[in-house]
Amino acid sequence: MTDLIGTLPGMVKSSLESEENKLPVVETRDEFDVEISGTIGKPLVQNAKMSSRNCDVFYGDKQAIFNINLDIGKNEIIAMIGPSGCGKSTYLRVLNRMNDTIPICRVTGEHTLDGEDIYAAEQDPVLLRARVGMVFQKPNPFPKSIYDNVAYGAKLHGLATNRSELDDLVEASLIKAGLFKEVKDDLLMPGTGLSGGQQQRLCIARAIAVDPEVILMDEPTSALDPIATATIEELMDELKENYTIAIVTHSMQQAARVSQRTAYFHLGKLVEVNDTNTVFTNPEHKLTENYITGRFG
Repeated sequence: MTDLIGTLPGMVKSSLESEENKLPVVETRDEFDVEISGTIGKPLVQNAKMSSRNCDVFYGDKQAIFNINLDIGKNEIIAMIGPSGCGKSTYLRVLNRMNDTIPICRVTGEHTLDGEDIYAAEQDPVLLRARVGMVFQKPNPFPKSIYDNVAYGAKLHGLATNRSELDDLVEASLIKAGLFKEVKDDLLMPGTGLSGGQQQRLCIARAIAVDPEVILMDEPTSALDPIATATIEELMDELKENYTIAIVTHSMQQAARVSQRTAYFHLGKLVEVNDTNTVFTNPEHKLTENYITGRFG
């Protein structure tokens, strides 16, 4: 895949040159904008874990997301890419109702987890976020010990009935997050004393500890060095055996390395969703081509 990324612009230009004149160009904000009449590719799947239909998001009177229809498959990693401000992080927060914390934000459409309406009146957002965990761009460990960081959610949701069960849960979560060997002798040390990469894995362990079904990652490696980034990416590949993962990333190389499908967002619209290899070697939409070849973004 590394060799693939190194040759992306040339491969895409060659494979799409014959299609150039078939794509309608309209007068918009720059010469690379083309008409978006609807999502193309494979936005829907048969084994959907989470689904959105006719998703619109508003901040006050301003609309940020326009009519998104997307499935996230069970045990897949889907990467969401696009220029800054295109709506990918806003959409990610729709999936566990993090936008509920913003008073002026309004979300419409149908959003389901295993067919269950996650915006139903009887749905408890706190319990939903236990099922759909989130890892943020900047590591945010609690000002507590490593042990208490991981144990916090389990205690809150009553997932352990005694200290022995809690010990086992903390150890298992740290092992799944690839951190246990590094911290097993320092569990009572502050989580904030870890390195950036270790802190992010601690946050992943904290998310895993409440036994989620889906893990959302909003640029989880943007603040990390290449070695820590590689560790997180290897971890994601292991985690997809047991979890469904949606990741927002500005790194196209990362999207190509870790995901099975890639979704390209542009100005609040979902332009294309396809197998990751297709997106990066033979995208179906001109906007996708322009973005991955570096013409804007």
